[in-house]
Amino acid sequence: MTFVPRTHEDSAKEDGDRLDDGPAQQVCDTLLAGFVDYVAADRLISGRASSHFTKHEWSAQEADALQRLTLHRETVWKAVDQAAGLLDDVPDRRGEWRQARNLYQRRIAERTDQGLAETFFNSVTRRIFTTIGVDNDVELRWFGATAVPRGESRTELFTTLARDGDSAALVESVLASFDLGAPWADLAGDARRVAARLDSFLLEAWGGLHLDGLDMVRPVFYRNKGAYLIGRARFLNRVTPFVLPILHDDDGLRVDTVLLTETQASRLFGFTRSYFFVDWHSPSELVGFLKSLLPNKSLHELYTAIGYPQHGKSSLYRSLYRHLQTSTDKFVRARGTPGMVMTVFTLVSFNVVFKVIKDRFDPPKNTTREAVQRRYELVYSRDRVGRMVDAQEFQNLSFDRDRFDPDLLEELLNEAAETVKLVGDQVVISHTYTERQVYPLNLYLQEMQPDRAEAAAIDWGWAIKDLAAANVWPGDLFTKNFGVTRHGTVVFYDYDELTLLEECRFRVIPDSDEPEHEMRSQPWFAVRDGDVFPEQFPTFMSFPRKVPTKIWERFVTVHGDLFTVGFWEGVQAQLAEGALPEFYPYPDRLRFRRDADSTSV
Repeated sequence: MTFVPRTHEDSAKEDGDRLDDGPAQQVCDTLLAGFVDYVAADRLISGRASSHFTKHEWSAQEADALQRLTLHRETVWKAVDQAAGLLDDVPDRRGEWRQARNLYQRRIAERTDQGLAETFFNSVTRRIFTTIGVDNDVELRWFGATAVPRGESRTELFTTLARDGDSAALVESVLASFDLGAPWADLAGDARRVAARLDSFLLEAWGGLHLDGLDMVRPVFYRNKGAYLIGRARFLNRVTPFVLPILHDDDGLRVDTVLLTETQASRLFGFTRSYFFVDWHSPSELVGFLKSLLPNKSLHELYTAIGYPQHGKSSLYRSLYRHLQTSTDKFVRARGTPGMVMTVFTLVSFNVVFKVIKDRFDPPKNTTREAVQRRYELVYSRDRVGRMVDAQEFQNLSFDRDRFDPDLLEELLNEAAETVKLVGDQVVISHTYTERQVYPLNLYLQEMQPDRAEAAAIDWGWAIKDLAAANVWPGDLFTKNFGVTRHGTVVFYDYDELTLLEECRFRVIPDSDEPEHEMRSQPWFAVRDGDVFPEQFPTFMSFPRKVPTKIWERFVTVHGDLFTVGFWEGVQAQLAEGALPEFYPYPDRLRFRRDADSTSV
């Protein structure tokens, strides 16, 4: 029997769709062309990452990261303008759009990036029709499970290497199979170090050196100054990550460490880090493979991590509405100290917080809604160095009124009336940010055992220093503005006062011959916007009363330099010289070679 491929015209005939060159067909063609342009441009950018890594072109890679962040938005708006013009003289715009949707869905049916194509269509649709909530009439709507390849069979995505000799020979063959455009400084030595860790893991976790093979993903993952070889080790029905971070050294490429557990690899794809560059035609295949290593990672986190935050956002949106259908708990105020700028609430069973900007800000806050939004945009466009929580921006969400705690709903309607409205039995939120929920640091320090509290306190200091090295000044250094992830890492999540460190002026408080000056509640000397006085930091950085004093004393011992002008001016000097420090997504203790000038989180 001869196989004759079905065309979109065949499908249209079967389902009664028109085949003329009318507005629906033109809209379909326009949106599909826009999506194809987006994919081509995105892959072109991602494809350059290998050259940037080989040539040490870190500034060029930073520029590409920024260009990629704006690419989807720009392409969508271009398609919006074109598609809207096609509907100018159409009496039944929604009917024509439904027809275009049906045509588009069939055109993308065989694409390996079908999920991304659906997201592109819905992004245009929601802007064309200013959708509130969900519009089943015109969107490509599906809140059920989404199939992704699980990566359990051999595909072109990965290659499998079996162990014929010892583990060192196996690892060396893995490293030699990748062309990273530069020589290895010590290929055999790196292979031995990795093999020793691998064998130790196999003996401890799997009770022997048994190994069916290593599945290594063909495309290389790039981020910052690192290249990452992503794979998995298999034995019987057991799977564990096998990830090799590769860095440039003075004498060539070196393996920095090997990540062999779900916890270690999970941090690599965490929600506080910037997105990878990885060039592959089927994002769902990549996500399926990663999901086999990291079963606790949601699809939206994985899509976002590999450079598709818009589709990650769509996946989160669908997950939320699906969760609402299978849960009964209510939206409530999030744990932590209430903010002056945002009302923050959560659905405890969903592990995400929603942040809505208030209509007015009480003193001493001196900012505007537009300024707050600019700061969140700044966070989105910068390297988050593992210390800032990724925020997703949503517009026109709609929820059932009875899913809100009455006190929370009253607060939203009173304090954020410009953003939150009741429309019948629906709560419509015109603008909100979502973030992964973390444990507020001020509560963590009070509620955890002293050893965990002390570890978090010390990491808080490193978090502030890492942000500074990345040219980020948090503005407010209160513990309530930081949180602790499930891995124990301290991260920053309140961006109301965030600015670039290079824009700050760090000053010493002037001496005074007048004793009464020190008694004033307001500074007796001139203070300009951007002035910062590190001597004052201990006053508002001190820990809550319930926290043992020795923890604060330990913090001061390790991070007392934060209270000096010299520290901050030194960081600014490094930034002015164009220094690009490393920020490793794994603990320093895991590294094969220590670098005194680097930081790790």
